[in-house]
Amino acid sequence: MGIRVYKPTSAGRRNASVNLHEAITKKTPEKSLLKPLPKTGGRNHQGKITVRGRGGGAKRMYRQIDFKRRNIEGVVGKVVGIEYDPNRSCHIALIEYADGMKRYILAPNGLTDGDTVVTNSTESVEPVTGNCMALRFIPTGMNVHNIELLPGSGGKICRSAGTSARLTNKEGKYATLVMPSGETRRVLIDCRATVGVVGNSDHQNRRLGKAGLSRHLGRRPKTRGVAMSHHAHPMGGGDGRSKGGRAPASKSGTLAKGGGTRNRKKPSQDLILRRRKSKRYGQLK
Repeated sequence: MGIRVYKPTSAGRRNASVNLHEAITKKTPEKSLLKPLPKTGGRNHQGKITVRGRGGGAKRMYRQIDFKRRNIEGVVGKVVGIEYDPNRSCHIALIEYADGMKRYILAPNGLTDGDTVVTNSTESVEPVTGNCMALRFIPTGMNVHNIELLPGSGGKICRSAGTSARLTNKEGKYATLVMPSGETRRVLIDCRATVGVVGNSDHQNRRLGKAGLSRHLGRRPKTRGVAMSHHAHPMGGGDGRSKGGRAPASKSGTLAKGGGTRNRKKPSQDLILRRRKSKRYGQLK
């Protein structure tokens, strides 16, 4: 059982659940792959708050993840251990290659100590969990993660816990992928991806249960806009509880609901075959 629910011995414990992280086999991180992770508190270089609700939280060290897997072509790596990463929802795997180099990768489901992984973008390798290769060499119908959008740019898609995309078709210089959101898009066939589904799928089933755990994650309370005064927020002001009769907006006036958020100037938008939401609702036109 990946999620444990305790008896309600207190108000905070009543609605909480705990992820047991059963896949983890290694407790301490690799020091050579750590670097400091300073906190910003949601402030920019001028000291102004640009993201509300950020601040505090437990100290963390950043684990350097090898999203590109570029300098290890054809070198067999052995899984040393599966570790917890406080900076992301999935687990990470420490890989030691035959030349002594150590790297972190995202840990897919089923990968464990002693398994081997290999990366190759110029020729086909066995399509087993953890192996990384160009989409042209991966059989159709397989689940992949950590997918590149441009060859050599490093994995950008499907990196969170429990996610994967399904490779459905290969035609010409493009491969067709079905995303976890339901979106169908094309990606250059020379882009690389890792075989398998990202691990720690129980992450989405955990319930924090109390405000204190949110504070440990660096999330501070946020005041609702309608509860503010009219000069502090577009939704504020009015006698009694009132929304002011205008469309929901952020503190800066940006529409919060119903508007498109994609950058239409980027060429990758032309490769989307089916949107994750219907156009008839005015979403993502």
